[in-house]
Amino acid sequence: MDADFSIELGKEDPVLDLPWTDHDGKLSYHDLKRQPESLTLVSEAQQFPELADFLRSVNSAASIFESAKCDVWSTSELAPEEEIFGATSKVASYVDLVFTNAESRVSFAFHEHFAKRLVELLRRAPEISSAVEVIVRRCYFRAASESIEGLYFTVYASGYSDDQARARQNWSIALRLVGNAILQLSAAGLV
Repeated sequence: MDADFSIELGKEDPVLDLPWTDHDGKLSYHDLKRQPESLTLVSEAQQFPELADFLRSVNSAASIFESAKCDVWSTSELAPEEEIFGATSKVASYVDLVFTNAESRVSFAFHEHFAKRLVELLRRAPEISSAVEVIVRRCYFRAASESIEGLYFTVYASGYSDDQARARQNWSIALRLVGNAILQLSAAGLV
């Protein structure tokens, strides 16, 4: 598995407002950590059981995280750096994660350390046609009348193959490995 992390804190880089609602008001944040039953409201989780399992895992009491946003897609358009997989098809997802602990949410050192440790663990996984990218980004946590600037992770997982079903299987394995690594690092009390 190919795994890497990066930091995106520039003015033009993506940011997350939490909680969030889309411009049309059709999609919104669901607090899966405190209200796990609201997983039924996440359409991507209904369509992709693998994602539902991942969301249950990262929002469980055993995890130091909670999810904020997610999506899944498939494509035959691959970036030049993805040519190493020798594939024509990709199934990919992203999940935005925030630390549950409020103090950890604002610590760049915690985010960088966790990203490094997560990538180290994932690089030990067996070779499969999949990739994981962990990106540290800026988040604005909104509560009542205040906004606290902090950080979050976007975790991209991708599976590759010449066959769409096999690409999905490789994506599913990558997602499961990320979930297991997050729980392992959570149990180690990294933050």
